[in-house]
Amino acid sequence: MMNMKRIIFLIQIVLISGSMAMLTSCGEDFLTKSPPATLQGPTLQTEVGVDGLLMGTYGTMVGGDIFGAAMSTDWVYASCAADDAYKGSEEGDQSQFNDVERYVALSDNPYMTARWSWNYEGVTRANNTLEFLKMTQASASPLPATKAIQVEAQAKYLRAWFHFSLNRVFKNISYIRTPDEQGGKAPSEIPNADAGWNEMVADLDFAIANLPDSWDAANVGRATKYSAMTMKAQALMYQNKLSEAKPILDDIINSGEFSLVANYFDNYNENTENNSESIFEIQCTTSGTGNASIDVTQAAFIQPTGPAAVGWGFYQPSQNLVDAFQVTADGLPILNAADRPEFKNDMGMGSNVAFTPSDQLVDLRLDWTVARRGVDFLGWGIFPGAAWIRNHANGGPYMTKKYMHFEANRSRMAGSGARNDRNFRYHRLAHVLLWRAEIAVEDGDLDMARDLVNQIRNRAKNSQPVMGLVTATVIPSSGSVPASDVDWTKPAANYKVEPYPGGNDAFANQATAREAVRMEIRLEFATEGQRFFDLRRWGQADGSYDVNTLNAFIAHDSQFRDFMKGATYSAAKRYWPVPQLQVDIQPGVIAQDPDYK
Repeated sequence: MMNMKRIIFLIQIVLISGSMAMLTSCGEDFLTKSPPATLQGPTLQTEVGVDGLLMGTYGTMVGGDIFGAAMSTDWVYASCAADDAYKGSEEGDQSQFNDVERYVALSDNPYMTARWSWNYEGVTRANNTLEFLKMTQASASPLPATKAIQVEAQAKYLRAWFHFSLNRVFKNISYIRTPDEQGGKAPSEIPNADAGWNEMVADLDFAIANLPDSWDAANVGRATKYSAMTMKAQALMYQNKLSEAKPILDDIINSGEFSLVANYFDNYNENTENNSESIFEIQCTTSGTGNASIDVTQAAFIQPTGPAAVGWGFYQPSQNLVDAFQVTADGLPILNAADRPEFKNDMGMGSNVAFTPSDQLVDLRLDWTVARRGVDFLGWGIFPGAAWIRNHANGGPYMTKKYMHFEANRSRMAGSGARNDRNFRYHRLAHVLLWRAEIAVEDGDLDMARDLVNQIRNRAKNSQPVMGLVTATVIPSSGSVPASDVDWTKPAANYKVEPYPGGNDAFANQATAREAVRMEIRLEFATEGQRFFDLRRWGQADGSYDVNTLNAFIAHDSQFRDFMKGATYSAAKRYWPVPQLQVDIQPGVIAQDPDYK
């Protein structure tokens, strides 16, 4: 695992310097150029050279910048454009982000350009890998046949990944392959005619047929057959082709290759990476002089004071999300949002003002997802509220937790500590189980859906909770409280998670079962860059789910988040505009989304 991490890290350091130009200029050449700052020609026509290009393609997955091109976590387009989180920070900081959050982004928004450019940067690197592989195989020193086809399969998986990242944001894209695959057509001649699903599935089918089930310890982190199967299943779910996704998901579940880890937070802990639940992880690492971290770490870290003050204070969980973690006396979710009370919070209170956290029953995943006042923050101290929030009035009283490292691992962080080595679990078994539960609901097999959801809920029930019951009502800005005010033998809050019993109303009919599965998806993957895309695909299936959910969120949370007032969401805002610069550069080839003309 560490070998793989280091290889990606070193290759990324070599490649990244030339790539930054993509943020300031964008033309046809980004589809055809050789990877910047790399050796070319015969130097690369070796096994080491081809694998180096492949590792550079993997390295691009961490993201091109912290905001618009944060491709792996998708925190901008999926979490902050939905009801999971707010931008946070200051109102005037990253003002173009405000437009994404309020669904008014236009085609000249630099976030659109960054996303388009950096995804095609990844596509270009995948295609260059394939082209140099072909030249190498025709040279006097070809790769062994098995190695060569595995490189090709990995490159095609990655090419599908970058195009999938594109079509999450843009309705129609250009699916760019090598000139040979395109019948001699140049990349600049390929229109953005559709979502690219057919080409994506073809690439993933090749990967499925030619990738191994797993890799040896030195190569952990490379895509496997199951990585490609999971992405194909997700692509089919996005198209509402549930009957086609179903056998793929069943094959993954029945393979025996994966199992849920015992503790929920082992899926985020930097000490438990590449575990039994992981299907594909984006590998990250750091050193004293650099990093290959996912592009959200610095943005999401706590600000402005205290021992964990190493970031910018963006990405703040919403009140709507926190409310969703409340449970009934039976330890079950409150599925109807209108029935959830507003969870007690310290909004508008300075850290020097006494505050007693709520004793409301909550799902223990809340405090592994959200940093809130009076609860331990991964060993950095007891979260004191406003003292660690950059602007309480703008972003609210919470911070994200899944991207921050444990204090015990601070020595492994890069530079000031704002970049960490925590991998991002892009796909894991929990995704597969809950997607399969969705399909079971639509098939009318509600018992199967309940059983699958209960596998996730039982894991949460038996997971290690955040510990440390705090009795102090005023927390110093240092986060350090007297030992007498914290009982580390007790959970930090009133946690209760139970599985749905047989005969429960939630699985009495298809409509309520559908909501129970969707709620479990939200709780399990909160702030992980999925929420908006899930709402959209559910809305596309029935025409209104996303519209109703997001407008209800705006109406509720705008009462205390001024920046949301007047915002509206409609089906016409399900995708973002193609960068106008790209439309201008490729007239007659790249077309603007009709919703933005």
